[in-house]
Amino acid sequence: MGSKWKKRGWILLAALGGILFTAAAGYLVKALPIGTGYVAKYLCTTVFLSHRSPETVFQEDVAPVNPLSHIIRFSVDHVQKSVTARALGAFAATALSREGCGCTLAVGLDEETLKRQSFYPPGPASSGKDRPSEVPWPEGEGEPEDPLIPGFDRKALEEAIDRLFAEPTPENHRKTHAVVVVYDGRLIAERYAPGFHKDMPLLGWSMSKSVTNALVGILVKHGRLDLDAPAPVTEWQHPSDPRRFITLKHLMGMTSGLKFSEVYAPLYDATEMLYGSADVAAYAAERPLAADPGSRWHYSSGDANIIAGIVRRTIEAGTDLYYPFLYQTLFGPVGMTSAVMEPDPSGTFVGSSYAVATPRDWARFGLLYLNDGVLNGKRILPEGWVAYTTTPAPHAPKGQYGALFWLNAGTPGNPADRRWPEIPPDAFSAEGFQGQRVVIIPSRKLVLVRFGATSRRSAWDDGLWRHVLAALPGGPP
Repeated sequence: MGSKWKKRGWILLAALGGILFTAAAGYLVKALPIGTGYVAKYLCTTVFLSHRSPETVFQEDVAPVNPLSHIIRFSVDHVQKSVTARALGAFAATALSREGCGCTLAVGLDEETLKRQSFYPPGPASSGKDRPSEVPWPEGEGEPEDPLIPGFDRKALEEAIDRLFAEPTPENHRKTHAVVVVYDGRLIAERYAPGFHKDMPLLGWSMSKSVTNALVGILVKHGRLDLDAPAPVTEWQHPSDPRRFITLKHLMGMTSGLKFSEVYAPLYDATEMLYGSADVAAYAAERPLAADPGSRWHYSSGDANIIAGIVRRTIEAGTDLYYPFLYQTLFGPVGMTSAVMEPDPSGTFVGSSYAVATPRDWARFGLLYLNDGVLNGKRILPEGWVAYTTTPAPHAPKGQYGALFWLNAGTPGNPADRRWPEIPPDAFSAEGFQGQRVVIIPSRKLVLVRFGATSRRSAWDDGLWRHVLAALPGGPP
């Protein structure tokens, strides 16, 4: 009798093992194209735009956030300007770098077709080298200045920046790469980790959403987009489609109601859209409604990419050349000469995630919003645009989100209950998932930029900015 039950036990274990093996194999078949796509795309950007070592990037930036990295290998082709990531001999993904538009993952199109694509770029990024080094920032590339005003403590500011680069514990690393401090329109401090420098373009990840905000603002200023009109998305126009009631304002405030899983792991919408789709805007536009438009707040990179598609179609409908429009109306007037908006294979810039610029140019972007949409004496964003941008979206629980920017407004009726209680409630920011930041604090005349590769979000605390504020006129917040 015991032998009979023992045999049945082995059969049961074998069956269970077979089920687990099948499930694991099924997961890998779906997950590895995403995992290899992430590696190829990120390494392509950091190697060919940032000019960083691929081995260092893989170890420090990729491996801590990619659960499949231990079975992924990569190769870099400096002649073809491509990166290929492979896993288990059966899965491979390749990303290509092209002049003027950065890197694109070859999904849905072969590499030769991608190489032939043309976006009529205005010329190679200059990383600020065309601006005179003897002229103060932001007009030139001069070194940081000391503001000659009462209340500024240089030593305290340096100590505050020390804190931003310090590691809280050996296991919980911030990995801060760059910090830039702009006070009253002038660069007063910056620091870079070893291997980084002021002319190195860096990927902003979801800070790109805030760049998308600016492009929408410019089109609104020109009368080419209406925030309150139904969003011009072809897929939603059938009379029986409830998504036709989604407005551009719903998308800007993340209240579209569309179902979208904002999880950065294989088998979720965010990663499937970025690494498994040839057209990120179309992928997001195909999502069904999970709630009535305007009835809930839900952070979604899909909403941002739908907007990017709208921006592209609106520009092209006016017979403008798409990529030059970005430079002629935004990056050029702001002075962001290093900026690149990387496109998906369909040619639409990935408005959720793929804007690249030097930390100093990201600070120029922040200065545009600090100055209410005006820079160098020219109005770039429409009047009232920054006020709209920084108005909490309906249903954002702590007033923490506006229009493609994060806010610090606090719970309605209780502003003390806010994201960053240590810094002023008028602070707002563009944010990336590894702790990239452009923080704008109008009441303190401040723009604060931080780049890093923080794999554990608990390691980076935006409350650390309070030490910077304490060193400046006005003292502690």
